Amino acid sequence: MPTLFSRIIQGEIPCYKIAEDEKYYAFLDIHPLTKGHTLVVPKQETDYIFDLDNETLAGLMLFAKKIAIKIKQQVACKRVAIVVLGMEVPHAHIHLIPINSEGDVDFHKAKLQLTSDEFIEIQSKLKL
Repeated sequence: MPTLFSRIIQGEIPCYKIAEDEKYYAFLDIHPLTKGHTLVVPKQETDYIFDLDNETLAGLMLFAKKIAIKIKQQVACKRVAIVVLGMEVPHAHIHLIPINSEGDVDFHKAKLQLTSDEFIEIQSKLKL
């Protein structure tokens, strides 16, 4: 059965897409910690990020770097954190989170509740 992320990539589930190429896909997290919180995934369905072959893992990081640079340019933040947890969806993924302090990367705190218009505005700023 395809993962939630594979279904997003295939267009079965809507998302706020930021970027896509032949191997990778990036979209806004719908339960963001901060505005601009983006998920970056390989199109290859692999549960654990370190089970990816070296070429795919390296490519994922380079794809994420382009998006992180765009986030840093468009969102008021000191840095863009990169977090790999991989427990919530069995599909390798990276969280790119605009931060001003380490406390901004607390997955236990309440998530932002953004409107569709807010997501669309963020998407338009970050889209590659």
